[in-house]
Amino acid sequence: MELYIENCQDKLPVTTDLQDNLKAALDVASKIHGLADYEMSIILVDNDKIQQINREYRDKDQATDVISFALNDGGAVAEWEEHELGDVYISLERAREQAEEYGHSFMREVCYLAVHGLLHLLGFDHMTAEDKEEMRSKEEEIMQSIGLTRNKAGE
Repeated sequence: MELYIENCQDKLPVTTDLQDNLKAALDVASKIHGLADYEMSIILVDNDKIQQINREYRDKDQATDVISFALNDGGAVAEWEEHELGDVYISLERAREQAEEYGHSFMREVCYLAVHGLLHLLGFDHMTAEDKEEMRSKEEEIMQSIGLTRNKAGE
């Protein structure tokens, strides 16, 4: 999968290590879901920006951790768009807060949010307990495969 990472915030550093781990996590997800010929973007933002997006597109005036915008939600797309999955916005500030809250690394949280966002682009959701269980299982499979496991204290 072709992954584009764009840093649109200046509050937290985006290291090469973070970018490499994002690519590794999404590469594993790509292999599991047969997405070798696809592409997507990860846009790293701050709480203010994700709150603005959340307010504008979801009518929720609060910061959130991740928002996904699928390019193709079942409608017609141009031929050149067929392999573009969409965009995933991640608030690095919220990721840092959640990493502390859950007792695991910032790296793990950002990568988890990217995987979570990708699964939304693929149509997975967590509206029912059954859907949530299926999505969590897929997330953890990917995270374990790259060695960024959940801290038991943070479950």
